[in-house]
Amino acid sequence: MRTPDESVVNGSKAAQASAKDLPSIDRLLKQPAVQRLVGEHGHTLVARCCREVIERARVRALAGSLDIGGAQPDQLTQAVDEAIHARLAPSMRAVLNLTGTVIHTNLGRALLAEPALEHLLRMMSGPNNLEYDLDAGGRGDRDSLIEGLICDITGAQAATVVNNNAAAVLLTLAALGRGREVIVSRGELVEIGGAFRMPDVMAAAGATLVEVGTTNRTHPQDYERAITPQTALLMKVHTSNYAVQGFTAAVDEAQLAEIAHRHQLPLASDLGAGSLIDLAAYGLPREPTPQEKLAAGCDVVTFSGDKLLGGPQAGLIVGSRDAISRIRKFPLKRALRLSKLPLAALEATLRLYLRPERLARDLPTLRLLTRPQEEILAQANAIVQAVESAVMPQFLVQVETTLGQIGSGSLPVERLPSAAITLAPTAKSGRGRALDALASALRGLSLPVIGRIGDDRLWLDLRCLERSELLTDQLPALKEALA
Repeated sequence: MRTPDESVVNGSKAAQASAKDLPSIDRLLKQPAVQRLVGEHGHTLVARCCREVIERARVRALAGSLDIGGAQPDQLTQAVDEAIHARLAPSMRAVLNLTGTVIHTNLGRALLAEPALEHLLRMMSGPNNLEYDLDAGGRGDRDSLIEGLICDITGAQAATVVNNNAAAVLLTLAALGRGREVIVSRGELVEIGGAFRMPDVMAAAGATLVEVGTTNRTHPQDYERAITPQTALLMKVHTSNYAVQGFTAAVDEAQLAEIAHRHQLPLASDLGAGSLIDLAAYGLPREPTPQEKLAAGCDVVTFSGDKLLGGPQAGLIVGSRDAISRIRKFPLKRALRLSKLPLAALEATLRLYLRPERLARDLPTLRLLTRPQEEILAQANAIVQAVESAVMPQFLVQVETTLGQIGSGSLPVERLPSAAITLAPTAKSGRGRALDALASALRGLSLPVIGRIGDDRLWLDLRCLERSELLTDQLPALKEALA
């Protein structure tokens, strides 16, 4: 009969440790291996991990689940080493995006181009002229580092930048509409991810929302009738993350600009994703550009830097000198301004647009969006056997054509022809559990692999996999995990 302080392991009895068998923190710290850890990491971190390891062991000992080996200095030292590495491991990690969504909101959105990464490293590794005028030898304005470049690309008279497009919209509304009324079509009162709702942002900016028209139809006279002496601004919002189809009507920016300017009011347009190029020229669905909205008469246009533009998180505000001056001088601007890190990445990304013939090669977002399906299908066929050998016999592996998407609320009803490797459980029962286990094993790899589950299969869409070895080199580890 087994006594309370013994357990059976492989048919033999193993003595259980009590809390008294554990060494003191001081004694553990004096172990030669722990002293080496102190030399590498410093006393503070190592001592903290020693306390955590001893406390966890004490809890197990009091519960009667710690064998005597777990109380020995060598095992405790190993646990301390593991605790140190776990604490130092970053929470933000690189992953393989095999979901089929190129600009994935949850996976970091746009990828930075090599020139942006190189410029970022140079600027962050030493002092820079963030707010220093090299010509005048005195204090400068960080907007001046990038304003000319933005205006050159968009044709705007002036430009400023903030930390994301939600901030760009908030700042524009606060600077131009605070304490007064802003007119927006009811069909454009969008909500995007993270509970960003246009009515709530309007209220936060201190402006009074005036809705006109209906969900599916708004006409010029709706705006005309809503304008009063309290009106500060007309606003147009691009519904990039949904589409209303059927019996619809909307007022375009050219018509709105004529109405706004006749009443001596500014017109603002929020584009959201904000492509700087005509995507149709690359065989992609068309998106409106800031250039077009400015040419139509908009006084302010706001858009994102980390979506279709292909840069870091940022909100770009372009427009007339008067409107941008008012926005730049508003007190909230300082709280929302762009820091040196994304500013450097944005400048380098925008410079890629000065050479449009090379853009599809140099800008990762555009390069991934324009990958031909034939190329992706050939890649899938080249590595499918390696995937199959890693997951057999639990899963049936096939190559299939599929449809991906641009992502981040851009062109929600459009799809990108692609190709995927699909993995279907061979067992008839427990298919859901098997797929969850497979997805978990893929996420547990040193470079986590993120696919999608649908139609009783796990799909690995290869559109965003430019280097096959990033997946295939991890297949032995996947095989071991599944075993």
